[in-house]
Amino acid sequence: MLKYAILAGAALIAAPVLAQTTATSPQSAPTGAGVASQPQTDAMASPQGTPTDPVPMQSAAREQPATGSQVAQVVDTEFPTYDKNGDGKLSAAEFAGWMVALKTKTDPSTKPDAPETKKWVSAAFAQADTDKNKSLTKTEVTSFLTQG
Repeated sequence: MLKYAILAGAALIAAPVLAQTTATSPQSAPTGAGVASQPQTDAMASPQGTPTDPVPMQSAAREQPATGSQVAQVVDTEFPTYDKNGDGKLSAAEFAGWMVALKTKTDPSTKPDAPETKKWVSAAFAQADTDKNKSLTKTEVTSFLTQG
């Protein structure tokens, strides 16, 4: 369940990038964008402009898990933001900040200081830290987020 929540969060982070690419070059959408971008194109093309427009895009992102390359791209982009000390590794606290941010995007009622959130983050860190050195590399984070 944790993996799916993280994958959904990663997909939600990647969705605006995919939508921007599709919106800026609609003539290439049928040939180069593939199936995953079609729901996003429909959501972006909606003439109503209502607050409910992003819902189909989010639903489509949840239905189609992010690919390994999409997750890797998000990790490459976001990793430096959460690596506060710039050592190329995430401590448990740095990882917790990232995971809480991802979970908050999928569940706005998430409270970072809640015991269940801390337990969830701790379990995620333990699972992601494959070499058990109490820090996570980009490779470990990417591997953890792409596990199915």
